[in-house]
Amino acid sequence: MDLSNLNSEQQKAVKHIDGPLLILAGAGSGKTTTMTHRIAYMIEQGVNPAQIMAVTFTNKAAGEMRDRVESLVPRTRGMWIMTFHAMCLRMLRYQCEVLGYKTGFTVYDETDRKSLVKRIMKALEINEKTYPVSYVISVISNAKEREQNSEKYIAENSGDFRANTVYQVYREYEKEMMRNNAMDFDDLILNGVRLLEADPEILAYYRNRFQYIMVDEYQDTNYLQYKLIHLLSKTNRNLCVVGDDDQCIYQWRGADIRNILDFEKDFPEVTTIKLEQNYRSDGNILNLANSVICNNKGRKEKALWTEKKDGAKITYRRLPDEKQEAWYIGSEIDRLHEAGYPYSDMAVLYRKNAQSRAFEEKFSFRGIPYRVLAGLRFYDRKEIKDVMAYMHLVENPDDDVAMLRVINEPKRGVGAKTLSGIQAYASGYRISIYRALCEAQVMASLPKKAGKALQEFVQMIQDLRGELDNLTLVDLYDNILNRSGYLGALEAADTVEADGRIENIMEFKSVVAEFEKSLENGDEAAHQEELREEREALAKAGFPVDEPTPLAAFLERITLMSDIDNRDESEDAVVLMTLHSAKGLEFPIVFIPGMENGIFPGTASFDEEGRLEEERRLCYVGITRAKKKLYLTGAETRMLYGRTDYTSESMFLDEMDKQYIDGETVKERQAKQGGIAGDGGLFGDYFYKGRSHGTEDGYSGPDGGKPFDSLGYAKKQTRKKFSNEGLEAGDKVRHPKFGEGMLIEDSGKILTIAFDSVGIKKIGKGFVNIEKVD
Repeated sequence: MDLSNLNSEQQKAVKHIDGPLLILAGAGSGKTTTMTHRIAYMIEQGVNPAQIMAVTFTNKAAGEMRDRVESLVPRTRGMWIMTFHAMCLRMLRYQCEVLGYKTGFTVYDETDRKSLVKRIMKALEINEKTYPVSYVISVISNAKEREQNSEKYIAENSGDFRANTVYQVYREYEKEMMRNNAMDFDDLILNGVRLLEADPEILAYYRNRFQYIMVDEYQDTNYLQYKLIHLLSKTNRNLCVVGDDDQCIYQWRGADIRNILDFEKDFPEVTTIKLEQNYRSDGNILNLANSVICNNKGRKEKALWTEKKDGAKITYRRLPDEKQEAWYIGSEIDRLHEAGYPYSDMAVLYRKNAQSRAFEEKFSFRGIPYRVLAGLRFYDRKEIKDVMAYMHLVENPDDDVAMLRVINEPKRGVGAKTLSGIQAYASGYRISIYRALCEAQVMASLPKKAGKALQEFVQMIQDLRGELDNLTLVDLYDNILNRSGYLGALEAADTVEADGRIENIMEFKSVVAEFEKSLENGDEAAHQEELREEREALAKAGFPVDEPTPLAAFLERITLMSDIDNRDESEDAVVLMTLHSAKGLEFPIVFIPGMENGIFPGTASFDEEGRLEEERRLCYVGITRAKKKLYLTGAETRMLYGRTDYTSESMFLDEMDKQYIDGETVKERQAKQGGIAGDGGLFGDYFYKGRSHGTEDGYSGPDGGKPFDSLGYAKKQTRKKFSNEGLEAGDKVRHPKFGEGMLIEDSGKILTIAFDSVGIKKIGKGFVNIEKVD
């Protein structure tokens, strides 16, 4: 294999096959190229592809890795390149009975899980205001990540009143999930570990099967993922982990940075290779990133470098408020687009989702096409969730979450009292709602109209289940739409909203058809052939497995999709997304707004050094998404969640090496001008109310006394003081420098004036004579 296109460190990593290997891959350092060449090199050296497993976090990354390996070597059949969840799901599909599940179990996404928890809390009469559903779900999720079932959870939190309430929900949640024959995404990893621990023969099979394991983004693994990988690699010890401790930004959802920092302790014989040459960004961008991340203590020493030119300096601007910030970024996007950059080359990466509102408003006004990533996915729309619930019921009729979603959708005359009675019966006999509806005595007890409708509903599910082997997926889908009455109800509604829903379910039919076509002759056909070989190998080893249906394969694929996987890179639109969502992506031009304490870094990070270091890593990730040009912006005042606060500049700006930045911070301007902020560039002379003299947000620093003391005016009475009193909003006024304008607001210490010549300015009262013009 020709490795001449790789640098020396990449070549070392590629040629290291046996024994543990730690690859510290900095941002843009050719990590995927190194991993794919290493896999191809191993196959070329005689390793059976079926003995190789590569695990990553997104379907997009897994797909890209597989495609690139297949472009390098012709033999890849049997190799597993997939996400952690897909890996565990595949093992559990084959052997879930070991853990008490039935074949054909359903995987609940976040919407399904939330629906079930809400229903349990309602039954237990737990107030959602006191115990928000999101809080309960996060506690349950964290307990699973620590391998705690409900009983272990309460045993460790027995003296906690709130924990006792969560325990009640968790206990019922476990029961419902088993009764529904369902797993959530946390269960996939947890049950993957349990499966390997429950049966030594299964563990031995997979250890023998996968003698070479690679893990991408290892810094993002949590405890269960760490345990899963170490269970599989303990015997062979041919474990290669690739990651960057400087890009560990998911500790809030379980990622444990110690997994990568302590890898050399887990494997004392490890070989460590650092990939520090960056192929993505210009020099100034990398130097700025290095100047920030070096302030973290919990990291392995390394520094990105590049052979590229320095490129443009990083632009920094501090604007009066979030509206002016969005307007400035919009004007720069327009200018860059006129200079030849497509909109899709540009991204706005913000710390909080709420920041997107100002950009959406201003971009719409300016006619800038944009796409908000991590907004409502196509597959999260109501009508799509509804038809998928019908499909889930055909595959797994015991799925009560799916049943309750569509039992009265469209309306079947099933009232709340009737449904409550059916649920009570099912719960009392510990059977699913579907099983309850199959019993004659239950049907006989129902009101005539509801009973007839539900009889037809159950018969439809039974008929479609019986014809699964005889129907194509498209035929199955058409039958569901027509026999359920769902499509007819939308057509009868005859509204604009209903027409939009019909368009969406017809578009979803295209998704079904494309998958089915791929099953016959395409990537999915090859994938299913691999799965067939996998089942044969398991059967030969003494583990009989069932043949999954095409419907199960389709539902599995849809369930495992993520927001990032649905990004349309061909769409010429500016991307708006959170910094967390941007991990793994790159753009020629990047804007990072909100460079203020309390926004970035966030408020909570000041309470704990570890959290502040994670915020700094997030800043490093954001900076290194940029290839050619980076903008950093902030606002003097920001309205967020209905409250306007004065802000102080982000502490990360203090840490950045100023030689790489075009644009002065407030501190720099004060230092240059003897303590006076001075002219702010594009938007003029801003008044800075920040850390040195207190802020209105309560966490940017102590009150330093009267607002203007720190600017040098408290003791120096050499300058005439103007009262500027007697002015009211709406008055026409004259400024000695900016000329005439209109007073918009008098806040007591600040005058906000719209000037004819320079636009809106905020002027400190008492500094210049503002005359009222008749």
